[in-house]
Amino acid sequence: MRLPFIPREEKFFDLFVEDALNVLSGARLLEQFFRNYDERERLANQLLDLEHAGDQMSHAIGQKLEKTFVTPFDREDIHALISRLDDIIDFIEEVADTCILYNIEAPTPVALAQAEIIVRQCEQLAEGLAQLRTFKDLDKYWIEVHRLENEGDRVVRVAMAELFKNGQDPVEVIKWKDVYSLLEKAIDACEDAANVIERIVVKHA
Repeated sequence: MRLPFIPREEKFFDLFVEDALNVLSGARLLEQFFRNYDERERLANQLLDLEHAGDQMSHAIGQKLEKTFVTPFDREDIHALISRLDDIIDFIEEVADTCILYNIEAPTPVALAQAEIIVRQCEQLAEGLAQLRTFKDLDKYWIEVHRLENEGDRVVRVAMAELFKNGQDPVEVIKWKDVYSLLEKAIDACEDAANVIERIVVKHA
């Protein structure tokens, strides 16, 4: 039950935007990772730094949540939102780490296409969270994230089918199956974050 005579802690909205912008930076860096693959070690290290920064932001928001009496919306939704944003940056960092761990020599057009989708989803999330305090007119953001997730599904289905054609090297098949799956998980995590935003807005409609 909201207590109107006690001011809500509005700083949370700024923290959500900061967290989302960090995730967006990670998504853009992943795209650069595939576009500039000869610099993959350096870019992967930068992604790891962003992942650590995301962890620190999640921790800071969690601590603030414990100390705040009146939150801008339900506590469980705040937890869900920061958890989903954390999932996205975790999967992004894991993609780069896996490419290096598996000694993948060159990226594929499919991996780059998936990374581009993640960037576009994260742009929508960042823009949506910048408007969250109004609880109005945010449906365009989650609708576009959902559309992009469907696009990502189509891309990865075709890619997986191609992997098992033409007698490709089984080791390469396993490597790329794992990488494509991690990219798909990042895309799905973006959709999960959009679902949380939608739930928050519906509650305040």
